[in-house]
Amino acid sequence: MKTFKTSIDIAAPIDEVWRVLTEDLPRDPTPFGILRLDGTPRAGSRLKLWSEIDPKRAFALSVSEFHPPHKMVWRGGMPLGLFTGTRTFALSSSGDTTRFDMHEVFSGLMSGLIVKSIPDLTPGFEKFAGALKEKAEQHG
Repeated sequence: MKTFKTSIDIAAPIDEVWRVLTEDLPRDPTPFGILRLDGTPRAGSRLKLWSEIDPKRAFALSVSEFHPPHKMVWRGGMPLGLFTGTRTFALSSSGDTTRFDMHEVFSGLMSGLIVKSIPDLTPGFEKFAGALKEKAEQHG
């Protein structure tokens, strides 16, 4: 299994950070390092995502968990679980500060071969977290 992760403290209430993550992100995904996002993150919804890392490829995802305002999980990959990417967004609150954690785990029978071709996603994760922080703090 290969994992990428990032964390950041955001000076905004958890409800505002969640709103940015689930409403602003689909409307204007480019500051987050996403070229295009079709669909709305909601329980059981299907999404299609184009990232800056691989602009010609669309990733078909499903929202497998949706627990406002604390957790959301996107999952995508190959049939039969041969290769799966699972991205978890987690928010926790301490007063007016929200801790944002995002991690993605790649797993499955073919993951050993496929992860070798995946570039380091850490810079993209940090860009995503920074954009979330900036937008939430502007409104929060």
